[in-house]
Amino acid sequence: MAEETLVLPHLELRRRTAERDRGLREKVMSLEEAASFVSDGDHVALGGCTMSRTPTAMIWALVRAKKKNLTVSRSIMSSEGEVLYGSGISEHVITSWFSQGIVWGVSKVMRHYTESGQARFDEWSHMSIGLRYRAGAMGIPYMPVRSMIGSDVNARLGDEVKEVTCPFTGERLLALPALNPDIALIHVQRADAYGNAQLDGLQFMDIDMAMAANRVILTTEQIVSNDSIRRAPDQTRIPFFTVDAVVEVPYGSAPHECYGVYEPFFNHMDALAEQTKKDPEAGIKKYLDDFYYGPSSWSDYLDLLGAAEIVDASRRGRSIYND
Repeated sequence: MAEETLVLPHLELRRRTAERDRGLREKVMSLEEAASFVSDGDHVALGGCTMSRTPTAMIWALVRAKKKNLTVSRSIMSSEGEVLYGSGISEHVITSWFSQGIVWGVSKVMRHYTESGQARFDEWSHMSIGLRYRAGAMGIPYMPVRSMIGSDVNARLGDEVKEVTCPFTGERLLALPALNPDIALIHVQRADAYGNAQLDGLQFMDIDMAMAANRVILTTEQIVSNDSIRRAPDQTRIPFFTVDAVVEVPYGSAPHECYGVYEPFFNHMDALAEQTKKDPEAGIKKYLDDFYYGPSSWSDYLDLLGAAEIVDASRRGRSIYND
């Protein structure tokens, strides 16, 4: 029975994958239209890592749409995790680290919600999260690894991981269960209308995530022509046949960074850390009222960030090409 429990869901996933529409068609839509692809109770994976290429605009849309009971996974969680907990759209996060960033330390919002029992934080090692997405992308139920054997992380996960014996060497290994999200939200520098996406800088776990997920919502700094994509095919990391929605959202990772376009909005992040220091729950609620529920559009959200901050973040982001 244990073997059937492992295998059957992946056979079902493969069936669903095979039934997907892989046609070359335009998929451009609004944030609100893309948000309708996400159902209450879905497992949502977030592309990028820490403060890099976070799909902030799509998270903003999900919060405003009042989604519920989402399980959210990411390689390393930053302030978007605080938004997930504070808004109530997710009470279960799967990641390897949860902090606004090294500068601000471990998230006080995360500690408040998890220590009070209002939310759940499943902590895996960074490598194990990546290998779980890789197993999902490969269509296999688990990935055998040496990572985490004997560690406290492994011990705390309990029955979520299993020890197995290699049939060839007899070696003791750890079996990491595959991650196959219902939806992956991925932000990129550019994509065409069909969903061919090009990434600059670190790719993190996004490629495996796109292949592992049942559906992919792509937000992009700009939509470019298919001819432009074809002129640099080696830069296309996510192919159109994995993508279900394309949303053009300038500054779609703000206040986080998008490599080569803009750096983090540090003043904004400093203010958020200060606001949540004394009363994490009240602080994140006020932040949501000001930046998520208050503005009526993404453009209004950017107005709240401020033109001076946007110009400064953009200048720093483009500096990598000028040095």
